[in-house]
Amino acid sequence: MAAKADDAVGKPIELQVDGLPIRFTSPERMYFPEIGASKLELAQYYQAVGPGIVNALRDRPCMLHRFPSGLTGDKVHQKRVPKGAPEWLPTVQVFFPRFKRTADELCVEKLADVIWAVQMSTVEFHPWNSRSADVERPDEWRIDLDPGPTCPFSRVQRVADVVHEVLDDLGAVGWPKTSGGKGLHIYVRVAPDHSFTDVRRAALAFAREVERRAPQDVTTTWWRKDRDPSLVFVDYNQNARDHTIAAAYSVRGMPDARVSTPIRWAEIPDVDPRDFTIRTVPARFAELGDLHAGIDEAVFSLAPLLEWAERDEREGLTDKSDEVPVDAGQVGKGGSESHPRDR
Repeated sequence: MAAKADDAVGKPIELQVDGLPIRFTSPERMYFPEIGASKLELAQYYQAVGPGIVNALRDRPCMLHRFPSGLTGDKVHQKRVPKGAPEWLPTVQVFFPRFKRTADELCVEKLADVIWAVQMSTVEFHPWNSRSADVERPDEWRIDLDPGPTCPFSRVQRVADVVHEVLDDLGAVGWPKTSGGKGLHIYVRVAPDHSFTDVRRAALAFAREVERRAPQDVTTTWWRKDRDPSLVFVDYNQNARDHTIAAAYSVRGMPDARVSTPIRWAEIPDVDPRDFTIRTVPARFAELGDLHAGIDEAVFSLAPLLEWAERDEREGLTDKSDEVPVDAGQVGKGGSESHPRDR
């Protein structure tokens, strides 16, 4: 006799998180077949790093990357919180001028919000770099070191060292993490005093300075077809409105259940992103705590970078990228919306 659906994926259970009951369905559904990790193990991972993932997502509009059937099925990019979400779930309304529509996006305040999203088949969390108090004013500048198709990770590591040097020269504190893929991310907390346009201008000016110091390793050429595939692209456009990258402690939709993991600068020369998975990061977190815990206390003024941007613009170094519209995410009437450049 054929197995019933409940037998294959497990009967629903109830998880108590922050004193709130979450009905958790299909707990045994295999999300990562390569390593044999289930939906419940994914939830247990997020519980183990709870303070870290909440700190990374707190008060930010958040796109959810959902895998309703696990990694072997289709991936859904979801901005809009679906109808029927619990009343206690916090959201923030975001307006998309291009479509003249709004979306109520998840805006995490507590671990229960994260586990609810996992119940809804979320694997990856991609937050905005602004917060609900003013979604149009970013408080996070993101440096994305994106290796080309033939770029060795050793080159990414060298470029990270140059990034650290430039940040030190500016008096800025950078908070590195693995991307969960082939690159590295460095976050810098900034005062929410500028528009997305200015934060992006500042990010481009910084990227150009890194390129000046390491021209053999770095490119800021926008069009992929024009880039040397062996170089590291410093992707300044990740600071444009509604562009998102995986949060610190977010699992990635990769067969080995890799995690975008905060690291110390001193670890970068020897780091291997493949070492950080849902089965290794909890012990690391228990030992080290949240390596990004102090990010809100290290606020940097973008003024020097905006001066660099003005200098570059005076010298004719205009931005030649064909930037996608600032609200490029497809916001439809339903719950599934895709975004062209989520990393």
